[in-house]
Amino acid sequence: MKKVILFPLLMVMGIVNAQLQFGLKGGVNISNFTGGNFNNIEKSSLVAFHAGGLLRIKFDHLVLQPEVLFSTQGAKLDDGTTKADYKISYLNIPIMLQWQFKGSFYVEAGPQAGFKVSEDIPNSTIDEFAKSTDLSIGVGLGFLKSKGLGIGGRYTVGVSKVGDFDSANIDPDFKNGVIQISLLFIF
Repeated sequence: MKKVILFPLLMVMGIVNAQLQFGLKGGVNISNFTGGNFNNIEKSSLVAFHAGGLLRIKFDHLVLQPEVLFSTQGAKLDDGTTKADYKISYLNIPIMLQWQFKGSFYVEAGPQAGFKVSEDIPNSTIDEFAKSTDLSIGVGLGFLKSKGLGIGGRYTVGVSKVGDFDSANIDPDFKNGVIQISLLFIF
């Protein structure tokens, strides 16, 4: 019985002793669709942006960092006659676990859930190109002092299928792959 009471008490004490910081984040996305069969359609990277806020819950070298980001992702597709940008905008919620080394460098990993806000699919007869949710795993590294300006890089690899349509030219079983380069400002 003492263990049952002691564990939640220790957790609450740990959270109370944690250092809470708020911040802003924004930067460049370099994204593409991975997997799937695009037949005679060439795909290449789409350059877009991401921006939002974050909370840092710091326990010495270990940091839990939930974020809320608006992110435009997708790919450039070329069928031989037409080149077009296929853009999907998401509200992404990554929850990253970071290890911060002495000297302010950090490594991170964690899950991300994305909720589709809009899609810009040119000249398409497809009603819904992308599913409403996108699940992925992120890994990254960066440099951040305790307060002020920092820089980070992250790769998110999709684990859920993006496509939500039937087509003879494209197999909808593809995923998002996104490289993010970010500037952070911690208050």
